[in-house]
Amino acid sequence: MTLPVTVTFMLADWIIKGIADGTLERVGGVIREVGSKHIVTWLREQGSPTGNQLGEIGRSMLLTQGILQVTSAVSILNLGVSVIGFAVIAQRLKELEQRLQQAQKLLNHINRKIDLSFYANFRAAIELATNAFTMTKPENRRSSALQAINRFLEAEHIYTEFADIEIEQKSQIADEYLLTLSLAYLAEAHCYLELEEHDTALRRFQEGSIVIRSRIQKYVKLLLTSNPAVYLQPQFRGQIDLRRLTRIYQWLDPTLNENAVFDMQRMNLFMLAKDPNKWVESIPAAIWDSKVDWVGKVIWDDPKPQIYARLPKTLEVMESMIETNRRFESYQTEVQAISQLEISFHDWLKLTPSTEVKPEGAKLMYIIPSKPLELQPSM
Repeated sequence: MTLPVTVTFMLADWIIKGIADGTLERVGGVIREVGSKHIVTWLREQGSPTGNQLGEIGRSMLLTQGILQVTSAVSILNLGVSVIGFAVIAQRLKELEQRLQQAQKLLNHINRKIDLSFYANFRAAIELATNAFTMTKPENRRSSALQAINRFLEAEHIYTEFADIEIEQKSQIADEYLLTLSLAYLAEAHCYLELEEHDTALRRFQEGSIVIRSRIQKYVKLLLTSNPAVYLQPQFRGQIDLRRLTRIYQWLDPTLNENAVFDMQRMNLFMLAKDPNKWVESIPAAIWDSKVDWVGKVIWDDPKPQIYARLPKTLEVMESMIETNRRFESYQTEVQAISQLEISFHDWLKLTPSTEVKPEGAKLMYIIPSKPLELQPSM
């Protein structure tokens, strides 16, 4: 069977040119036409990067032998649904649990406890799903997979509630629960894909996108603070520029450009210079919590230097959450393509260049349809 896609380790010159001149864009794990939103390429990492490997790919995505790079924030999700199986999900979950355990040490100062017991249930569900798809009898595979799906559904409800509570409290751990929620939806959809239930997997991705995006939007707006012009202070020259801040706003509202964002900040810059203490008084706990972050400090110390020092990292958190959301939403295009191209999920997983030798150091593989695919936009 001749597949209607080309799989290669080298990105075509016309795609490189399109990204350079702005007619093509990378959104999550896909490259698409800016105007029509038609998909021209899927990106797939080679192997299953974890930990520092994932961060390296996230920070500087090499599209073609150093000719063109597209930088992106580190994301907890891989570029494609095909390379984030249950083992990778389990690793990500472990990382999030460890981050919450570290946060617990700080929250002990205000006698606040984090309930980590549900992570054990989530891990058990992943193990159940992993075992299900090693079974040889189809009826046993399906039965065990459906049991795992029920547990993932439970995790989705739990972590949606946790995320809502933490966002409402403007806390420093809201992002951990949002990321855990993303993994729960991904694990459930992956079960359906393994069962070749593409339509159900797509529906769950679409439903999950609505739930996750709405909450990440609230979280990003929270981190922008009451005066987003604070991110444009002179001390951040060389670290944060108007372009980075604009990209945050464009995710919230694609109609905005740099001029519009600057106009939004004109009065904010004036107000910040006039009375910086007013902004400090309104700072959300997600950035700086006096009950947690001021332990051991004398009461007359000025907290502004410590708060300002956190802002570049806070902007990275926003970029990371947006990148994670875009990757999650781009998974829908993979599922749509599998159905439209009439390829099974397991055959999609096996796609690899048939004759091309993998260049040394190549971290990405490109799946290029014979013609741009018109898929239902989700991003």
